[in-house]
Amino acid sequence: MKKIGFTYDLRDEYLAQGFSLEESGEFDSRETIDAIESALQANGYNVERIGGLRNLVVALAAGQRWDMVFNICEGVSGVGREAQVPCLLEGYGIPVVFSASETMVITMDKSLSKLIVQSHGIPTAPFAVISHLSDLARVRLRYPLFAKPLAEGTGKGIDSRSCVANAESLAIVCDSLLDRYRQPVLVEEYLSGRDLTVGILGTGVGARVIGVLEACEKEGAEAGGQSFYNKENCEEVLEYVLVEDHIAQKAAEVALRCWQVLNCRDGGRVDLRCDANGTPHFLEVNPLSGLHPHHSDLPILAAKTGMDHVTLIGEIMNEAVARQVYDWKNHDCRAGI
Repeated sequence: MKKIGFTYDLRDEYLAQGFSLEESGEFDSRETIDAIESALQANGYNVERIGGLRNLVVALAAGQRWDMVFNICEGVSGVGREAQVPCLLEGYGIPVVFSASETMVITMDKSLSKLIVQSHGIPTAPFAVISHLSDLARVRLRYPLFAKPLAEGTGKGIDSRSCVANAESLAIVCDSLLDRYRQPVLVEEYLSGRDLTVGILGTGVGARVIGVLEACEKEGAEAGGQSFYNKENCEEVLEYVLVEDHIAQKAAEVALRCWQVLNCRDGGRVDLRCDANGTPHFLEVNPLSGLHPHHSDLPILAAKTGMDHVTLIGEIMNEAVARQVYDWKNHDCRAGI
């Protein structure tokens, strides 16, 4: 397996179309694309750049095919945006790196992923989904609460106003988010403890944790934790620390179980936050983690464990290739969890 297609959304292209910095926040820089291509080549793969969904459609219609596609397309809008490229490739029978289309939909809808992990006895903060302001009348949660868009990443929609202390503030924040993002708002009971992310490689029972990273705010950080501002300026306002204490060990166990029950594949992150007692709670899973060598959480975490970017990409590919061989032999495309 040597011919690898590479699908991605290039941030510069969307900025040129008039997208704002935040609207294009989940798309990748040229530096990221170049680094991933170089890492794939260093691992012995012949890489063909495809670009975004529309480019992929044109290429497939023209008869182009690949042994596998390394996909990091985020898509533009909707809960199914991360599922679009995997779904199209599945229809053509072309293997894709990272999670299947159904997992991409489930993990994009944060309320759905929370319901699933909750059903498996995994801690997650009590929550409500606000589709209209009238839904606020049914909220029975304990303040303070935390409000954010239901289906966004990279801290979009999170800022110093996200943590609210009363019903009046909640209504104001939800009204703003509903208007700005045109999607429901996820409202959760606020978790006041440590902010942890867990890096994972592999699929199903073969998945493994590579490390646990704690994000600590420095002077100049915006209140609100992993906000868009803090993520965009992480080198200046956040300090990332590899942690191995008993809470980190518990976080690793919780994250790995979440990864498995949500049928995530090959590599990514699970974000957790601790309550006041130090118990790690599931926030969300990132089946398409950022892969900038020095700016994204997963490569930062990997580097702190001694794994450089080329090795990380190689390990992800090893997992994807091994999974394809297993699936072919067993006629089973799921992890079996």
